[in-house]
Amino acid sequence: MKFTYKTNGVCSRSIDIEIDNNVIESVSFYGGCNGNLKGIAELVKGMNIDDVIERLEDIKCGFKNTSCPAQLAKALKEYKDGQ
Repeated sequence: MKFTYKTNGVCSRSIDIEIDNNVIESVSFYGGCNGNLKGIAELVKGMNIDDVIERLEDIKCGFKNTSCPAQLAKALKEYKDGQ
């Protein structure tokens, strides 16, 4: 399943995520720190969504209460809640 998540409180505007059987097939961030977000997208590819949530949900960016990785975790939680 492919879906788009609108981020909040970070530089990236949205995240496209493709999931199959609770495994991340692909992630694309729009906006934000291009190189870093491409790296995160590659690192989480093939991972179970629960593992990604656990690793990324509490990451902060500078003085912000969230980060692009934390927004990815939030998107994955939303995906799980919608199943």
